[in-house]
Amino acid sequence: MSIETSTAGSVVVIGDALIDEIRDDSGVRELVGGAALNVAVGLRRLGVATTLIAMVGEDEAGAHIREYLSDHGVRLIESAAPHGSSRAVVQRAADGEPDYVFNEAARKRSIRYSGEARQAIAEAGLVAISCFPFDVPAEVDALLEASAGARLAIDPNPRTGMLSDRAEFVRGFERAAAGADIVKVGADDATILYDGDLDVLRARLRGLGVGAVLATAGADGALLETDSGTAAAPISDLPGRVVDTVGAGDATLSAVAAGLVAGSPATLDEWRALLTRAMDIAAATCRAEGGLLRTPESLEEAERGVFGS
Repeated sequence: MSIETSTAGSVVVIGDALIDEIRDDSGVRELVGGAALNVAVGLRRLGVATTLIAMVGEDEAGAHIREYLSDHGVRLIESAAPHGSSRAVVQRAADGEPDYVFNEAARKRSIRYSGEARQAIAEAGLVAISCFPFDVPAEVDALLEASAGARLAIDPNPRTGMLSDRAEFVRGFERAAAGADIVKVGADDATILYDGDLDVLRARLRGLGVGAVLATAGADGALLETDSGTAAAPISDLPGRVVDTVGAGDATLSAVAAGLVAGSPATLDEWRALLTRAMDIAAATCRAEGGLLRTPESLEEAERGVFGS
């Protein structure tokens, strides 16, 4: 289950958990996924004690999600799912990029915070938020009230199939991001929410008081803009072909968040090392189907016949 070890504390992840129904030339198959779930499982595989707060339905899909999280040692705190478990039908293009169609449960996702959830948030070293309904003001209000005082890592991860109001999503996202320890944004986020200029988005987030901005740009690698300076890293060159890019962003956030649980790096060199490791992990994750985080070490063990993923 764990690939690395850590005694740095725990992370609470808030966001989505769903079933990815993948359709391509190979047929139809189902994988447990969701951006927040991928981040939670990724953190656990990096040795961090992790709790996921998400909607999970009382249905067969929900049972699969619960079993998967249990198998990976992630604690689940459930929020009610009146429309059942979320599902995404994923059509895979030839280049591996996914196209999503979401069911009603995913489009109407909602999270409420029980006493157990609030206690977990209060005790966590870091709270990571991904694929959250920032376009619903009541959801943002509840999130900010429940996470007041916590160190936040945020990935807006807007999905066009779930986005009901772009302007409201931007307002909600920026309310949550103001003062966050780190915000991850990608070229797709900039296109969907800010007319495509990732550099402008980075500057805007820093202006909101975000401690560090992790900007991912696909084949152009990634940047970490911090108070210590800006670190850059290219896409990591690992053996094997790229099979599936769906988990790359989530793996990157998991790897960076794992390095922030005990506090932020003090120097630019430390930030650069953290980013380089994150890019290695993202590249390894792309060498297999699905969003499950892999490391270069786990790929090497698999090649030697040792179970590592």
